[in-house]
Amino acid sequence: MYRNDTKVVRIGDRVIGGGNPILIQSMTNTKTDDVAATVAQIQRLAAAGCDIIRCTVPDLAAARAIAEIKKQTAIPLVADIHFDYKMAVAAIENGADKIRINPGNIGSREKVAEVVRAARERDIPIRIGVNSGSLERELVEKYGGVIAEGIVESALDKVHIIEDLDYDNLVISIKSSDVMMCVRAHELLADRTPYPLHVGITEAGTVTSGNIKSAVGLGIILNEGIGDTIRVSLTGDPVEEIKSAKLILRTLGLRKGGIEVVSCPTCGRTNIDLIGLANQVETMVQGYDLDIKVAVMGCAVNGPGEAKEADIGIAGGIGEGLLIRKGEIIRKVPESELLGTLKYELDHWVEKNM
Repeated sequence: MYRNDTKVVRIGDRVIGGGNPILIQSMTNTKTDDVAATVAQIQRLAAAGCDIIRCTVPDLAAARAIAEIKKQTAIPLVADIHFDYKMAVAAIENGADKIRINPGNIGSREKVAEVVRAARERDIPIRIGVNSGSLERELVEKYGGVIAEGIVESALDKVHIIEDLDYDNLVISIKSSDVMMCVRAHELLADRTPYPLHVGITEAGTVTSGNIKSAVGLGIILNEGIGDTIRVSLTGDPVEEIKSAKLILRTLGLRKGGIEVVSCPTCGRTNIDLIGLANQVETMVQGYDLDIKVAVMGCAVNGPGEAKEADIGIAGGIGEGLLIRKGEIIRKVPESELLGTLKYELDHWVEKNM
């Protein structure tokens, strides 16, 4: 079932499914019971544009920390549980807005029922998470290896466990580090369940490789109309995950707002520090709530033409550069003033374009 038709699920004060906007998730990498460090990271992530945050809950200290973290943050908080059903119950009792479990490793039906009971009492959703790396041996043997069909069957088996306990406030997550296997699994699952899907390429890698794998996989899945929340999983600062997720959504036309920066590749005509300038611009524009396109071009020969689809841009020359608006040259400024000139235009964008 595609995102416009999935079940609507509430997570804290946010809503997913049923055609609601796709939300961006990340996960803290602090020790959850270190409340100060966890809160500080959550605040950085929220400022970067994170919509939902997940924290690991491996022990009671972490579960109890949820209550204090909730007092100091506003973003919906998901408790990530592995193996011990008591941690899930404790996290719920301490105010988690959602829990993530794999019913297959929580234990007996009675233990799963305890988790469902606690979730039902507070009407919070359960995210059922299945990864290709933890696929049951029976399914690996059945399918002759780890394949998309086995991942989907495993996920649906877990869904049925919760449904049999008369609970359907669910979100499903199926992940693989194999990009095309992950795509195939989501295509299969979308036709077989009404629940919202959390989408991501797990263990994608470092900022460079992880971004490429996530952009390819998430790009295909989201463009097919599948997915209600996303995470770009990177080995790095979680804030980088938010930047990447926002760019993926904007590139697909699934999210508006924020400045898009386009810049040309360097070539022999480049006479300015284009790489440094483009990076400075990309950092600078993150502080603006404008839905525009900014171009950073390396030479004054093709700059105006290449920047014509941008709302505003700068193009370098020899020791100087051009300020360009809608493909028209506005004025020439020294190279040292290019960044400041662009910043001034952005600072006064609303009043100049009313």
